[in-house]
Formats: sequence, structure tokens, C-alpha cells
Amino acid sequence: MHFPERKILLKDGRTCILRPNGPDLAKEMITYLEKTSAETPFLLRNPDEVNFTLESEKEILGRLQEDPYAIMMAATVDGKVAGNGSITGIGDKRKIRHRCSLAIALYEEYWGLGIGTAMINYMTELAKEIGWHQVDLEVVAENEQAQALYKKCGFIESGRRHNALLFDDGTYHDEILMYKSLI
Repeated sequence: MHFPERKILLKDGRTCILRPNGPDLAKEMITYLEKTSAETPFLLRNPDEVNFTLESEKEILGRLQEDPYAIMMAATVDGKVAGNGSITGIGDKRKIRHRCSLAIALYEEYWGLGIGTAMINYMTELAKEIGWHQVDLEVVAENEQAQALYKKCGFIESGRRHNALLFDDGTYHDEILMYKSLI
């Protein structure tokens, strides 16, 4: 989806630009995926599972940018990618096509500056414009910082998926299910 850039003032006084993420950022996105996956255990992918080629990442970002029902957002600070977020449909069956799913991650150095809140609020605003009725997400149960952010942005806990994730150290972790109504 194409959408207008939005500038936000960060808590440290810098400016952040929320913009469509497209093929022009493919190389930076591969680096971002590798690094953010290494900074926290709470993302779905491990660093060694980032195996996109530059061409495949360009293709993915280009396809999502042209999809009127998908939002792929990059946050940039001082011309560098600080984070990425997306909203995509859950499925095309009539009973679930009113719902979409949100995902977001930031480089650790940008945590706590207001970027996550701004991205989530802008993405859910765009999701409502698209016509989605509900945004869903899953968050690792131990990730209390992210849960607090989602609650601040209006998400409500709706359940728990037990042993949803198996970490490389052999431990299981629950996911908290959350949603936000857009109607």
C-alpha cells in the first residue's frame, strides 16, 4: 500500500519519518532482520534464519507495496532504518477477512523513543482506512515491555497459546493473543 510519509518528533528531539517500506530499502532490511533477530529472543525468526537474497527481498517489498490491503512501514531516523512494521490480512475467507495481523520490531537503540507507539497508531489508522475491522497480534508472554506498548495503543489481551514457541535452548514459551477493534 502506498501511503503518505509522516514525520514524528522523538523523545530525544530527533525526527523520525514513517514511510512506505519498498524495494529501495531491501539491502537495509536484510541487515535489519539479521540484527533485530539477534538483539531479542522475542521475534519469530532467529538470525541464522534470515536467508533472503537482495533480489528476493526487493520482490517481497515491491509486492507488498503494491498490495492495497497490506501495510509495510519503515521508520527512519537520520536517514537510517530504525524499525519496520507490517499489517497483513489473516485470510481471504469471508468469516475472517475482516481481520488483519500486526507485526513490529525496532533496533534496540531506538527503543523507548516513541517510534513503536507512532508506528502502531499510524498502521492501525491506515488499516481502518483500508476497511479492516480488527487488528490481531501475538506477543511472547515474557515480553512485558511489548505488552505494555500494545496496551497503551489500545490492544486488549484475548487469550494465550500455550507452548507456542520452542526456543533453541529447549524452553517453551507461551504467546499472548491481543486484538484491537477498529469499528
